[in-house]
Amino acid sequence: MCGIVAYIGKKEAYPIIIEGLKRLEYRGYDSAGVAILNGDIRTIKKKGKVSKLEDAAKGNEPHGNLGIGHTRWATHGKPDDINAHPHLSGNQRLALIHNGIIENYSTLKKALTELGHNFVSETDTEVLVHLIEEYQTANNLPLDEAVRKALQKTVGAYAIVVMDRDNPDIIVGARKSSPLVVGLGDQEYFLASDASPIVKYTNKVIYLNDEEIVTIHRNGVYEIKNLNNELRTPTVKELDLKIEELEKDGYDHFMLKEIYQQPTTIKESMRGRINADAGWVVVGGMQQYFSRIMNARRIIFAACGTSWHSALVAEYLFEDLARIPVEVEYASELRYRNPIINEDDVVIALSQSGETADTLAALELAKEKGALIYGIVNVVGSSIARITHCGSYIHAGPEIGVASTKAFTSQLTVLTLMALNLGHKRGTISEDYFHRLLYALEAIPEKVEKVLKQNEKIKYIAAEIKNVTNALYLGRGYNFPVALEGALKLKEISYIHAEGYPAAEMKHGPIALIDENMPVIIIATNKSAYDKVISNIQEVKARKAIVISIVTEGDEKIKMMSDYVIEIPETEEPLSPLLSVIPLQLLAYHIAVLRGCDVDQPRNLAKSVTVE
Repeated sequence: MCGIVAYIGKKEAYPIIIEGLKRLEYRGYDSAGVAILNGDIRTIKKKGKVSKLEDAAKGNEPHGNLGIGHTRWATHGKPDDINAHPHLSGNQRLALIHNGIIENYSTLKKALTELGHNFVSETDTEVLVHLIEEYQTANNLPLDEAVRKALQKTVGAYAIVVMDRDNPDIIVGARKSSPLVVGLGDQEYFLASDASPIVKYTNKVIYLNDEEIVTIHRNGVYEIKNLNNELRTPTVKELDLKIEELEKDGYDHFMLKEIYQQPTTIKESMRGRINADAGWVVVGGMQQYFSRIMNARRIIFAACGTSWHSALVAEYLFEDLARIPVEVEYASELRYRNPIINEDDVVIALSQSGETADTLAALELAKEKGALIYGIVNVVGSSIARITHCGSYIHAGPEIGVASTKAFTSQLTVLTLMALNLGHKRGTISEDYFHRLLYALEAIPEKVEKVLKQNEKIKYIAAEIKNVTNALYLGRGYNFPVALEGALKLKEISYIHAEGYPAAEMKHGPIALIDENMPVIIIATNKSAYDKVISNIQEVKARKAIVISIVTEGDEKIKMMSDYVIEIPETEEPLSPLLSVIPLQLLAYHIAVLRGCDVDQPRNLAKSVTVE
């Protein structure tokens, strides 16, 4: 969480930083601030979104060609002008922005207070800039060395950028467990949380590794050292990212754009990995360790949020098709419960950003125990992509909306390909069924387009239930995780309380909540448990609930029992989540819009959870 952007070069820094903050706002929008160096450091900070910061500076914009900016997701200290970043040192010489958490900040703060430092904010970040000041002034150290000494005393996660009023020709950045990218332009340099503020100016970047510090000089010289003061040789990479991918392209919201991108993004996730006519599926990231994965004693999935729901679908896929035992873990729980992980286990991490702090920590734990670790991520060069033994990119393109949509279906696509690859090689599915699934999977993008054509009908249903206070989502088998995902989407962006349940579990508690004001959204496409689903619908109708059913095209029986029906094309049951989730995404989106909610930036949430 939190967005960092910094600039040193020959251009005016303020407009570059403001534009960059807008592109990073999905990472946090509790407050925003800039600091521009031009003789003195001029700082502007405002509670709220970047637009509030722009308003505060309008007509009196700061000038200078060195600056830093930040958009915040609050951890320590409430969202307000004072706690907003950047933070200044006590002598007003240093300005610092920070993404992460300094876990030992209270101990450091106490020691610094005893040395005469005074603090104006409630943040851990201000403690860090004072600590750097202490090392710099007490020992007459250059900025990069003061930063290194301070970080050696720091416990926690951080991506930081620091500038020094008395040295206007350098800027220093560092990272640990939180991303920081260096952009190498034409006589100008950038630092940012991700590549989105950089791509307009250059496609050449360096992804800093953990515990690395970069010092960039205005003359173009830069050097990277680790905390032990050892020089590192960086790898310069070229971005495969276009500026148009970061725009709304005429859609009202990024989330709606990303929902409508799914026919394309699902196809991109399959590209080069499947050929139904030739009868093969190959996931390149698996090949080096294929034998080890195929013969794994079990597969453990570690993920958070929407990615955890993808992992739950994967449990059905891998056990059903490949007959490999699977466990699905919340990464945040796995890392703390002393799990039993063996060398013949495979741990697969799912994360859109590739930076999720809990998932990274769970992988480190699994790696220490000798397991093979595999990453499935969207962001190229992300931390998970770099620490895993092997893995696969989902190729969904930038996902700006905080509530994940296209990343979910792209994850499911890659997971389905992996399960098919393993199942075919292990001989656990018949040749006939294997080929049917290949053709059915290749047909999914076209079928998603067909579902999207029901947008106006879904919008009408949304208008009918937009004022409810609770909702229940039910699914069976492959579609139980989709029920969880549908409920999460509604909670995230419309602020309506919703729960997802296995349909048969409804009788064990949730049925007590059902009345005429409760919409119950039932995913009723399962061929294997069709009669059971009908029984569940009858039980719900008997309690006068509003029944919204997701059904296979032509299902008249369930249509007669439901208040509203959304049809999806028929497909093989293991692939049904790729279709059944689409109407749930649209339903949540339209309800949120009708309720006047901020769809792309829902309250209290941020896109990339890089802190615990």
